[in-house]
Amino acid sequence: MRNICREHSVAGETALKLDDRREIIAGATIFMTMAYIIIVNPAILSAAGIPFGPAMVATIMVAGIATLACGLYAKRPFALAPYMGENAFLAYSVVIALSVTWNVALGAVFIAGLLFLLFSLSGLRKTLLDAIPPFLSATWGVAIGLFLLFIGLANAGISLPGVPGAPLAIGDLARPEVIVVLIGIAITLYLHIKKVVGSVLLGMAVTLALGFVLGGLGYGTTLPTEVPSLFGPIPDWGEVLFKMDVVGALNLTILPIILVMFLMDFLDTAGTVLGLGAKAEFLDEKGKLPGMDKVVRVDAAATVMAGVFGTSTTGVFIESATGIEQGGRTGRTAVVAGLLLLGMLALTPFFAGIPPGFLGMAAAPALVVVGFTMMSPIKKIDFEDMTQAIPAVLTIAFMLFTFNIGFGLAIGLITYPLTMAASGRRKELGRLSWLLFALGALLFIVYPYH
Repeated sequence: MRNICREHSVAGETALKLDDRREIIAGATIFMTMAYIIIVNPAILSAAGIPFGPAMVATIMVAGIATLACGLYAKRPFALAPYMGENAFLAYSVVIALSVTWNVALGAVFIAGLLFLLFSLSGLRKTLLDAIPPFLSATWGVAIGLFLLFIGLANAGISLPGVPGAPLAIGDLARPEVIVVLIGIAITLYLHIKKVVGSVLLGMAVTLALGFVLGGLGYGTTLPTEVPSLFGPIPDWGEVLFKMDVVGALNLTILPIILVMFLMDFLDTAGTVLGLGAKAEFLDEKGKLPGMDKVVRVDAAATVMAGVFGTSTTGVFIESATGIEQGGRTGRTAVVAGLLLLGMLALTPFFAGIPPGFLGMAAAPALVVVGFTMMSPIKKIDFEDMTQAIPAVLTIAFMLFTFNIGFGLAIGLITYPLTMAASGRRKELGRLSWLLFALGALLFIVYPYH
């Protein structure tokens, strides 16, 4: 009997160690996949006049703290960081196009975050998310997977903006940068097929190493010619910390901007969290995510922090899918990713020395592979049923072809009740479906098109 108990104890300890190893690898994978945001986000915000170095520190701080909170409080393997798309909206659509100062823009982020937090604490946000039909949650997962794949191909230089009449064109596959990424994709896919633990992380490491080697030999135009120094002064965070102009944002002309930020955050988070939940098989038989209220509270608080810290709207990052693919299923994954993000403060001189384009290219293999793996929920969509097929296809199309996650999610919320009504199934819809319809339509109405 003692031997049997000892064997069970050893087996349990072994399983625990394997679980810990898997969660650590998953957290490190998420970190490596999203590390590009440390450079890309401040690069985008700098176009609005926000100082690059301080914005980098703000990005690291808000991403690290919010990700830790998601792991410790919500206990989910989701990382958070400033959203791609929302940062461009702040820089180009708000500051540059509307001539709003970046301080006022950050004030708008802060106010939108407070509204979002109140919305989440009231329980209304969770109630609305629970009203989303399961097939639409699955659609969001598939659409986000294709969106990730598209970003990966674009970052790699494989898919490029085309000429009038041809929106996209294939890149120069003979460029050393593209060859590096193609090799990285091939290696990552091979390791993934062989079910090698940490395949995505290993593929990215190989891509980085190969890029440094070829760049050092003089190949390519965006590959780093040398490994940046690990030492140097950390940028002065005080240049952006608490620099938001809340009073200036409380202006009638700024209210539409605050509303757009609120809606984009709601829709982006809804689609991302449910999509990731579907990938991780967290969703119940009704397509709902247990414990989602804690995730959305952390997400809402992250946007409030973003305005205070000096960066743009922050929320659950779609690159969390890379860690889920590596087996991350608990909050420990997020804790690892959060600690690694905060550890990057000491390496800001190193990251500042890496060309932003190269970081995006190094993440491309991971994004492409994860894009493949997120296609599995498509089985939950009944394409023979037009009330599912039409919203699903339009969601995917709008998300990809407008390059905006929020627009893709919104069109799905709009077309679902309309197709149900047109099919004579209006009685199957609840009132919340029409409220979601109104929120989706509102985004298109108030969005400042320029």
